[in-house]
Amino acid sequence: MSNPLTHFDAQGQAHMVDVSAKAETHRVAVAAGEIRMKPETLALIASGTAKKGDVLGVARIAAIQGAKRCSDLVPLCHPLPITRVAVDFELDEAGNRVRCRAQVETLGRTGVEMEALCAVQVGLLTIYDMCKAADRGMVIAEVRVLEKHGGKSGDWQAAASA
Repeated sequence: MSNPLTHFDAQGQAHMVDVSAKAETHRVAVAAGEIRMKPETLALIASGTAKKGDVLGVARIAAIQGAKRCSDLVPLCHPLPITRVAVDFELDEAGNRVRCRAQVETLGRTGVEMEALCAVQVGLLTIYDMCKAADRGMVIAEVRVLEKHGGKSGDWQAAASA
């Protein structure tokens, strides 16, 4: 069986995968995650009264920037011409958490799963940064790819979580 880890050559050395022979296709990836916090912290976010301002507005811009800068952060990621980034936040008062969902698209030779994951992580980190004075115990969790479309491997969807 060939090595499924494509970022290593035959000698085991890390390398950037050559995608030059791949066809350009429309590629989409969706990722999601959450940040759990105290009820009072969630109330600050919901009311817009956090000391640093509009937490979700800033986190949305940060998430978009995170997708765009993914290849600067993850060494073997290709810089991609991203054509769309959509970021949504959902306040879950019963669970004392904010959920983040990012969809990233490109017309290219490699997928955008890493960009979607990076968008979610940076969006959630920004929420932490903006609210840490009120709640240093926030927990970022459950960050994962939910689905991807396009490319040679086709469509993929994560199994429903419990």
